[in-house]
Amino acid sequence: MKKLTEWQGIVMPLDRANVDTDAIIPKQYLKSIKRTGFGPNLFDDWRYLDPGEPGDDHSKRRLNTEFVMNQSRYQGATVLLARENFGCGSSREHAPWALLDAGFRVLIASSFAEIFYNNCFKNGILPIVLNEEIVEQLFAEVLADPGYELAVDLAKQQICKPDGEVVNFQLEEFRKQALLEGLDEIGLTLQKADLIRAYESKRRQQVPWLFNAPGDI
Repeated sequence: MKKLTEWQGIVMPLDRANVDTDAIIPKQYLKSIKRTGFGPNLFDDWRYLDPGEPGDDHSKRRLNTEFVMNQSRYQGATVLLARENFGCGSSREHAPWALLDAGFRVLIASSFAEIFYNNCFKNGILPIVLNEEIVEQLFAEVLADPGYELAVDLAKQQICKPDGEVVNFQLEEFRKQALLEGLDEIGLTLQKADLIRAYESKRRQQVPWLFNAPGDI
């Protein structure tokens, strides 16, 4: 997992509450578990005017020019601004995979669905919770200023606006350190590799019959 220490990018405002994971990545694309390649299908039903299926050439599909992601001012956006309860619905990990594959490393909302929130950290995405008043202000500023960017300093837990105003955010220390060091659950486990090997060696001496290969008994 890639480290996330500081991030700066154009903000894309998704002015919808209760965006569920089926809207983020529709069910027909869940057959693959490769973690990559889902970017073109992020917000698929809103993004395109015609239905899509796995294997389609999505570059040839008709775009919904009214959907925010297709508007020129938000091209290249890597920070997503959303409303409350973002990521609700099913627990599919494909949702953060699609966001990450489309370039989004930072999400900002007044609240996130719990499972989706946890899955973001496992995939190197930083979901930031801010109160509704601040989120509302950010929406207004983004809409008023094409190319609006935010800079995020994870170590300081701060967001810096274009005018220099700083917004602080809260984050559990464990989650923060995991992102700063680029450690997912496998990476965290491998930090204890020596202890795991020592335990296995000791256990093998204590109960050798558990480690016999088939046919050895």
